[in-house]
Amino acid sequence: MPQTKPALYGGQAVIEGVMFSGKHVNVTAVRRKNDEIVFYEMPKTTKPWVKTLLKVPFVRGIVGLIDSSAKGSQHLNFSIEQYAEDEAGADGKDTAEKDKKEDGGSFWSLSMIFGVAVAGVISFVLGKLAFTVVPAAVEELLFGKSFDNIVLHNLIEGLIKIIFLLGYLYAISFTPLIKRLFQYHGAEHKVISCYEAGEELTVQNVQKYTRLHYRCGSSFIVLSVIVGVILYSMPFFEWNSIWERIYIRILLLPVVLGVSYEVLRLTNAVRDIPVLRYLGYPGLWLQLLTTKEPTDDQVAVSIASFNRMRELDAQISEQPGQAAVNA
Repeated sequence: MPQTKPALYGGQAVIEGVMFSGKHVNVTAVRRKNDEIVFYEMPKTTKPWVKTLLKVPFVRGIVGLIDSSAKGSQHLNFSIEQYAEDEAGADGKDTAEKDKKEDGGSFWSLSMIFGVAVAGVISFVLGKLAFTVVPAAVEELLFGKSFDNIVLHNLIEGLIKIIFLLGYLYAISFTPLIKRLFQYHGAEHKVISCYEAGEELTVQNVQKYTRLHYRCGSSFIVLSVIVGVILYSMPFFEWNSIWERIYIRILLLPVVLGVSYEVLRLTNAVRDIPVLRYLGYPGLWLQLLTTKEPTDDQVAVSIASFNRMRELDAQISEQPGQAAVNA
């Protein structure tokens, strides 16, 4: 009999833990300071109209990004609450100054992440707008009157985006809390790779695998820059002023996101084909910044989250009525 391909799972790193998304449930595992691993389990409930849109090419990418951003923020909030309780301690003392002095700025990092989590979808939309508008405005101010070649303008704009992105990721990677977040990101990838290879999920087996993975959202970020350069360079998207240029960028943002998602799916589909597999390499290179090698303890948390997700998925699948509701 032909061997069944493993299911495709995704996830995200959270503060001191990992969230995995299954067919019927999302599960987050977080390690507390006393070494206890706690779980946050949430059934996946998707409205019928959202399910329909998730099947429509070029639309499903945008809907999926917004939906996952909203749901992911709930799991990130859970991890932040656990972290805050551990930092406060049993005596309830304010540890803000302690964080600043002993953790090299982790208090600032936690505040930054908390803001992203609370904002949810709003943060996602504003972040994409800023990343789209600011590089265009910078390029226009620096080079707008230097030459008329629209393709060259767009290439420079794309380069500015990449520089901004790499600079930002490099800067925050020095913050201890963000560094640990990136380590858990690596642990998430390793667990998925080990599972997809058909190996038993032990710490020793998982650690053998690379922390880079084709389906990571980091790849989507790089592809959106490349797709944007191509779309903006089309003749009918020329501009005559900086405001017109920014307007076009905002107007085309959903198109860029939708096309980038389809390109990402394509690169995943052809990653086992020689030569074509290199299409996904820019995203893998970016993951050298967004992931770090995890410790054994961090891998153990990732395994615990993945196993719990699959266990709950199996339980719900055995209940046809409930599975139909949560699918």
